[in-house]
Amino acid sequence: MLKIILADNQAIFRAGAAKVLAVEDDLRIVAQTQTPDQVMSALEKFRAAVLLVAVNFPKDLNTVMDAAHKLKTRVLVVTDNDDDPRKYISLGAEGVIFRNVTGTELVAAVRRIAQGETYVPESPLTKTTSENDLVGARVRDRLTPKELRIVALIVQGYKNKEIAQQLGTTEQVIKNYLRNVYDKIGVSDRLELALFTIHHKILAEAAATAAASGQ
Repeated sequence: MLKIILADNQAIFRAGAAKVLAVEDDLRIVAQTQTPDQVMSALEKFRAAVLLVAVNFPKDLNTVMDAAHKLKTRVLVVTDNDDDPRKYISLGAEGVIFRNVTGTELVAAVRRIAQGETYVPESPLTKTTSENDLVGARVRDRLTPKELRIVALIVQGYKNKEIAQQLGTTEQVIKNYLRNVYDKIGVSDRLELALFTIHHKILAEAAATAAASGQ
């Protein structure tokens, strides 16, 4: 049984990763940490095989990696889709995944680095890949600016009540909007919505733009 620690302050991504890994018989999530101090404590307590850690989560990634390696825990770094994964390998990480990683790729990465291998994605998400994301583009074009803004807030982990407060409306209105969004995208809940958005950069960028403009 491979023990895994998840360390990421993006609740949606952490929940999605946990959902994917938890169904594998040979993988066990022993801790989900939301602060750098919790990471260090979990490393000492659980002596996990793999630490899945977001690059911008701890203030000093090198310190966390050093602590993990002293306890024979191998490090799988989560980074943004347009980042260069090779620099984290050069810093000592055993593997790197992008935030738009598929469930199959995530499981494969965890198993490979636990077996002593190095895992690096084939390439960062390129401009060409983004332009060819026809699914993301179609979904983006189906959503209204307000729906895109709500999607952005969902990805950031906001609850319906908090979204309603930001948009100056009621929680029921937000629920109605979300039902429409689910139908347009073909997802069943906010977790699937967030993971779909993260995976499709064109949609994620459009949602972020709508949120920033306050449309």
